[in-house]
Amino acid sequence: MADLTVDQIARLGLVGCGGAGFPTHVKLQAPVETVIVNGAECEPLLHKDKELMRLHGQEMLEGLRIAMRLTGAQRGVVGIKHRYEDVIAGIRALIGDDGISVHELTDTYPAGDEFILTFDVTGAVIPPGGLPKDVGVLTQNVETLINLARARPVTRKCLTVGGAVREPVSLEVAIGTSLRVCIEAAGGATAADIAVLTGGVMMGRLATDLDAPVIKTTGAVLVFPADHPLIAKCHRTEDHTVRIGRSACDQCSFCTDLCPRWLLGHPIEPHRAMRALGFHEERAQLVLGASYCCECNLCSLIACPEDLDPRGACIRDKPTAREQGLQHPLHGRETRPHALYSHRRTPISRLIAKLGLRQFRNEGPMRAEPLIPDRVTIPLRQHIGAPAEPTVKRGERVGEGDLIAAIPEGSLGAPIHASISGQVAAITEEAITLNR
Repeated sequence: MADLTVDQIARLGLVGCGGAGFPTHVKLQAPVETVIVNGAECEPLLHKDKELMRLHGQEMLEGLRIAMRLTGAQRGVVGIKHRYEDVIAGIRALIGDDGISVHELTDTYPAGDEFILTFDVTGAVIPPGGLPKDVGVLTQNVETLINLARARPVTRKCLTVGGAVREPVSLEVAIGTSLRVCIEAAGGATAADIAVLTGGVMMGRLATDLDAPVIKTTGAVLVFPADHPLIAKCHRTEDHTVRIGRSACDQCSFCTDLCPRWLLGHPIEPHRAMRALGFHEERAQLVLGASYCCECNLCSLIACPEDLDPRGACIRDKPTAREQGLQHPLHGRETRPHALYSHRRTPISRLIAKLGLRQFRNEGPMRAEPLIPDRVTIPLRQHIGAPAEPTVKRGERVGEGDLIAAIPEGSLGAPIHASISGQVAAITEEAITLNR
């Protein structure tokens, strides 16, 4: 729908599919010069964005054109890792003479961070504490743009199921499908005792319940043996990481040297956050840069030779900086990348080796048939902003795509729609359950 409006997009419930779930209609209201498609998919074992570009490239480009029209952008750029030669060739074959091009990205992490992506594509550094729009850029996930082109309520989610499963696969599933059902669709786990990360191995979260639902921002369901080192790190308590950090950090600053935001010139220094664990009198100055941490986890999982948790230290310090109103002198100001920026990128092959992922098949072909279970539990909060409020009652029958929860008037958020046709089985403060 080339004539799609921002108001119509708001009613469809579109949010960013590759990040925190910021409502798409809000992002499309800022005028920019360039719209970048974030097809980097830079974490190991993830494949759904690449598969979507291969199978639905035309729809992605149509969504890009809609985003360009609404923001007034004259330039559209599709960011794809250079190693996906077949995908790049397919997208280039679909591009016309309308200001759209392909930018080949390095096979490094975190190439998909919007600050890194913006610099790699445009050469502009987003100011510390700023947003892509500050340098005339809008970034959008591949799946988000496909949803934009389809111009229908968001009821499905694409994700990769990988790791310790029999058949790694990318799936289109009804929102509200349980993680357990997704794992079964990949042939089940290959380990008896498992743990699951939702999202990538670097920034994903440990799932505490396999019956938890897929939401609009779920990009992956990654299964691991329960004794895998990645899972062991997820189980460390804050008390443990703080105590060990105080005693073992030797201030080598490797965490800062490899920090992608520091390499862009931002005032984030994870080694100072580690130092702050034991120096209370100087704490206000030591935590000053924590607000600029993007939580990519390179410092903790790759850089630190002592297996400490600089990212955790930064995350703990963010509220302190916010509550005390601390702001670095470089906040909002122009910065320059480090001279070795391009030489300190972390190759995906290094992540795979260091994180113990070589034992898993690094693939995820898209399955043609969508996964539609007989029961879904659809959370009311799947996005940044206020949770949606139910508009249906228990026992009511709904069709796929029907509105079941709306955003309160004047609030930031996105409405929720039924992902299957069926009957409302339960309504709680957190979710609506539907039975087919």
